[in-house]
Amino acid sequence: MHKLRIYLSPVLFPVSLIYALVVYIRNRLYDYHVIKSTEFKIPLISVGNITVGGTGKTPHIEYLIEVLQKDFKIATLSRGYKRTSKGFILATSRSTANDIGDEPRQIKQKFPDVIVAVDSNRVNGINKLLEIYPDIDVVLLDDAYQHRKVKATLSILLIDYSNPICKDHILPFGNLREQSSEMCRANMIIITKSPAGLKPIDRRILLNDLKPYPYQDVFFTTFDYGDLNPVFSTEKKNISLRDVRNYSIVLVTGIANPKPLFNYLYENVSKNIDLLQYEDHYPFSANDIKTIEKKFLELNSINKVIITTEKDAMRLQIFSNIANNLKENWFYLPVKVVFQNDHKEHFNHQINEYVRKNKTHGFLYPKQSKIYS
Repeated sequence: MHKLRIYLSPVLFPVSLIYALVVYIRNRLYDYHVIKSTEFKIPLISVGNITVGGTGKTPHIEYLIEVLQKDFKIATLSRGYKRTSKGFILATSRSTANDIGDEPRQIKQKFPDVIVAVDSNRVNGINKLLEIYPDIDVVLLDDAYQHRKVKATLSILLIDYSNPICKDHILPFGNLREQSSEMCRANMIIITKSPAGLKPIDRRILLNDLKPYPYQDVFFTTFDYGDLNPVFSTEKKNISLRDVRNYSIVLVTGIANPKPLFNYLYENVSKNIDLLQYEDHYPFSANDIKTIEKKFLELNSINKVIITTEKDAMRLQIFSNIANNLKENWFYLPVKVVFQNDHKEHFNHQINEYVRKNKTHGFLYPKQSKIYS
């Protein structure tokens, strides 16, 4: 893709300039209140990014739920990307990825007591949530950094460590939805997917390039992988990655960037991995299932397994006629967020205190920034 963009740069770069101008004008119209943002009298925590592609929004939303669910009534609102339904929908335990999207289904399956809703019109979605559940304490807005029709009271910007926005370009020449300078709207910045053994000097180099604003707190997180969970069987138990060490693996991914997952499995589990890579949020078909089955059967090993991501599992579970030999050997690998350098407690305290103090109103703009690295 990078080589293709370089080849097409004479065409893409002028288009990027036009797109950048349009985005810049739009943002200034919101900044100067020519276009109004709708405000609500409850905490609205936005989790989003500037880069197209995966920065780990869903795991960080799940982390926020874990932090807040003990003391507060939480709702999450997403547009429900690539769902086949329209309008406002409240998720239930029976909702499929087609109904609400793969990521909202993942959240509802993992946190059944949390209110999960989808609506491409975020203003309407929040109004509906407050109408149905007037006692909601906080709404978590998924992928809402560019959705300026709603005034988020706390904005968390995620930046992929391996793809910092300061070294990228705006669409379509690069991967940025808007100029990197628009990170000024964030109250907190989380550098995601950071290497576990990240050296202090490397943190300082990145932060020097990124140049966070004085009022922004910056944290570094990485991902930790859990046990393998069965995609289809509710009776089959989870198994440890240690149990499939040196197995032959078919890795099925429909995510933005499967490289970190592939590298983790290659370095820690098995060198024998066949990757079937699909586009992000890919709608699997019956023919795709046949392709996966064929690849699995072709593995010349008694010890073999199919591994996919948790998000992909949400879309695969709509298939009911999967052969038993596939069902019994098909697992998804969940991820969870880990804060580096023991700054978890400080982040948790900030989030809890913010919601506690602003359950009925309020906007947070930290007066003094800190770098939690």
